[in-house]
Amino acid sequence: MLQSIRFKLSMLFLATVVLPVAALVVTLPSYYQKLVTKQASSLTEGTLTALTFEIETYMDDLDRMTIAPYLNDEVMRALKEKSSYQWNLLTPYEQWYADQQLYATLPKYLKNLRQDILGTILLPMDGTVYVTSPNGYVNQAVAGFPFDKQDWYIEALKADGKVAFISAHAQNYLVSGGEEVFSVARLIKDPDSQRPLGVIMADADTVVLERMISGIKPTSGSIAAILDDKKKLIYASSPLSDGMLRQLAAGQTTVRDSNDRYSVVSKAVSRSNWEIVVLFPESVINSQLRRIYWVGFYFLVSGLVIVFLLYFTVSRWLTNPFKNMVRVMKRVQRGDLKTFYPVRGKDEVAQLGSHLNTMISRLGELIDREFRAELSRRNAEFRALQAQIQPHFLYNTLNCFIGLNRTGQTVLLERAILSLGGMLRYSLGRNDTVTLKEELDFIANYCELQQIRFADKLEFRIDCDPGTAKTPIPKLLLQPLVENAVIHGVEPSGTPCTLAVAASFEPMGEDDSCIEIRISDNGAGFDPGRARSGIGMTNVRERLKFAYKRAQLHVHSAAGGGTLVRIQIPVKDVSGK
Repeated sequence: MLQSIRFKLSMLFLATVVLPVAALVVTLPSYYQKLVTKQASSLTEGTLTALTFEIETYMDDLDRMTIAPYLNDEVMRALKEKSSYQWNLLTPYEQWYADQQLYATLPKYLKNLRQDILGTILLPMDGTVYVTSPNGYVNQAVAGFPFDKQDWYIEALKADGKVAFISAHAQNYLVSGGEEVFSVARLIKDPDSQRPLGVIMADADTVVLERMISGIKPTSGSIAAILDDKKKLIYASSPLSDGMLRQLAAGQTTVRDSNDRYSVVSKAVSRSNWEIVVLFPESVINSQLRRIYWVGFYFLVSGLVIVFLLYFTVSRWLTNPFKNMVRVMKRVQRGDLKTFYPVRGKDEVAQLGSHLNTMISRLGELIDREFRAELSRRNAEFRALQAQIQPHFLYNTLNCFIGLNRTGQTVLLERAILSLGGMLRYSLGRNDTVTLKEELDFIANYCELQQIRFADKLEFRIDCDPGTAKTPIPKLLLQPLVENAVIHGVEPSGTPCTLAVAASFEPMGEDDSCIEIRISDNGAGFDPGRARSGIGMTNVRERLKFAYKRAQLHVHSAAGGGTLVRIQIPVKDVSGK
């Protein structure tokens, strides 16, 4: 009985139907929970990035309003007179004229089309107050209000001429104020003597934050909030308890309250050090998981029914033909796609054998098609990488061009433009493989542009053994590594850094040698135990292995001790011997 085909067939169906379904019932809910959470977090991160950019743009508008006094010489002269002993020496007409510059001329530079920017308040050092509304409404300050005792006033003084971002607060210093606003403040200083002349603050209605947050469109039960640089709540789409705020301030990735638990996705606003967070309730996902459990249970019951039906019907006539099919399938499993089942007759078994033959034929075609598709996908990835120039890098480079032009450094500007042109021409070329010399020339152009940006903070050296110059390598193989060195090593470092790229012949094993490419910097470095391999590094590893199967890539780094990346390509792989 235990050796009969019927018993074996029943065991086969139990193994192929019941056990997979049972495993599916056990593992699917957990997998589904992780998948939904990951997808929701990924989508929200993209939305938060766009929202962060919108908030930063809004902050820029407020920032521009605070530098308006610097745009008019008469306004600056009036501020200088009001903030010095000369004010008492002026005639009444001269005092009236200076006041007119602050009452009438300055508001012309503060006009703004945004309805949610409520206006500005200017506080010269003599204690006078000038309130301006871009929309034409003139408000008045509360008489005797202690402006110099306010936190926002003190923060502006501490910023010493730089912009200070002020969290949500009430407009209690205006007669008809009271709205909840957030602000940007700045200390106005004499450009010549650096003497403080006054404090200016631009106020914006917190309603604008509500409109921006509404664009996220979070899932049911989710909560979106904005925290300031001190982790205090500025705005929340739903009320947050004190305990939840404490957990958010502590930087926890999961937050609990008395009713639910939330997963946290956050994004920092670099301009103001504010933070946008979205909290996903796990109860919503758990309710969906319960439905998945029921579906899995129905699958399990259905699988058992199918097993018993097939046991009593199919097992009666599936004997030798079934064994032959198993033999054919085993050959196919071993990779022999030219074997076929010999079809005899026109019954159901013969039809099954015919379909098996068709399946084997199509499987061979599918494998061939998938192989070609994989090659096409890799080629497409290579070309996408070749065409890639980071928008952030182009933005910084073009800003450098503007600075060089304004300072009259035409020779350096011309050299920088030629370097950028060479990079673009190289990256848009249609060759998938280049020589090491061509790649290093591209790296030299990239480093020259970065050196213009970082000035004395960045020095670079590129050394290439003449014997390695014609080594073929995948195009743009080294650029992501050099870019990582600049972004994660040089940029966060507080001291001047040196970036070195070198290529030479080195021994590899007892009877072999390799072409070694070293990219090193003495910048910030990182802790290898905590760092994760990014997309750029993963792409470099895959492309290197695709070009030379025995090639190796090693990364050595330590926090504060710089980073060294070594690429080793066996000479035998290059020569093809």
